[in-house]
Amino acid sequence: MEVKKKFPGVFLINEYLATINLKRGDKVYGENLIDFKEKEFRLWDPRRSKLAAAMINGLINFNLKKESTILYLGASAGTTPSHLSDIVYNGLVYCVEISPYMMRKLLNLCRQRENLIPLLEDASKPHNYLSILQKVDLVYSDVAQPNQTNIFIDNLRLYLKKDGYGIIMIKSRSIDVTRKPKHVFRDVKSIIIECGFSVVEKIDLEPYDKDHQAMVCKYAF
Repeated sequence: MEVKKKFPGVFLINEYLATINLKRGDKVYGENLIDFKEKEFRLWDPRRSKLAAAMINGLINFNLKKESTILYLGASAGTTPSHLSDIVYNGLVYCVEISPYMMRKLLNLCRQRENLIPLLEDASKPHNYLSILQKVDLVYSDVAQPNQTNIFIDNLRLYLKKDGYGIIMIKSRSIDVTRKPKHVFRDVKSIIIECGFSVVEKIDLEPYDKDHQAMVCKYAF
């Protein structure tokens, strides 16, 4: 078995993505666990995580440190946040989720992983959690709403550090089902640039997620 480092805290095990399990022996979504050199790795399924799909498809800009802080919009039950929890094991992942049903599932995970902070909030109203949050190194958005771009921008403006990055998982069919995805992606990029950010990377997520694109941005100046 061959283990290679892909990013800080992210590894390739025989071409499969993996993170080192923060809670040894615990599974989050039925993922496989692999023991290697006194460490336990969790395989990271790109069909269950858009961030993993982006990494498999060539993502370059991902430089979190063990003490980094993350604002995660649309955390759902916590599949991807759990891997980020492994990566920033001395940091924090603020998990915003609007659905009480999904939040109940997320809370169970947060009880096991103390660096996951659950926030039952509407990501389109980022001022609601202004008293709780600090500035973060990464704003990550996976929100399936027509105004997902504006939600992302509003949270970037409030919470992103000047040297931080934002990653949005664009769901073109959620924005406008009548238009071609490439036109939706183009418009999202234009809005991000008009709002004072630069787009440094774009990654299509097929075959893992149809009509999806990951877009990475940072402050333009």
